[in-house]
Amino acid sequence: MDEHVAELVAQGRRSLELAPNRFLEQLERGEVPVDRLAALAGELHHLVSSDRSSFAFLAARFPEPLFLAMAGAEEEALALLPDFAAAVGVGEKELRAYEPRPLAQAYPSFIVRTAVFGPRSAIPLALLVNVEESGGFYARVADALQARYGFSDAAVAHFRYFAETPAEVLEQAAGVVSAGLAAGDDPVEALRAARMVHAYEAVFWATMTG
Repeated sequence: MDEHVAELVAQGRRSLELAPNRFLEQLERGEVPVDRLAALAGELHHLVSSDRSSFAFLAARFPEPLFLAMAGAEEEALALLPDFAAAVGVGEKELRAYEPRPLAQAYPSFIVRTAVFGPRSAIPLALLVNVEESGGFYARVADALQARYGFSDAAVAHFRYFAETPAEVLEQAAGVVSAGLAAGDDPVEALRAARMVHAYEAVFWATMTG
């Protein structure tokens, strides 16, 4: 990661408004009922499906292989989701038919808008800025589901998958940010996108508190 990108990532992280994740706190106490976990499965199905399409659209806009790899990662994560859904009593047909909550889908809606209109550096910078917190959230979900609810490894594999982002993906993201800035991307706009992604992710988890 070059010095300019590293400073942007550090600046982005300093600008985040960090707050407790009430849903995760409830989950870690074993207080989230199964019907809300079923809703989580449905919301994630819509969210991940949307992100897969958004990253594929970015791959059509820009030549960097990162975006196609990100779309492929969403595809893999989507394939792991039915095991979690089955553990909370939701079949694949019900998963696809689930009616999402508007606020829970604000996050992927912003990703769509950024994929269509945003600069190439926006999503990669948002990934770099938010990866530690976001990955930590998914790891905590997986840990709590196993410790408090007795879920199997397969049932939490979707969350484990998102808990760790490969180093090579982060390196590719840094390269795309650098290339985008060199091509004239506005760093202020990219940093704004990183903050918005963080804020919308917080809205998603807050919506799941019930």
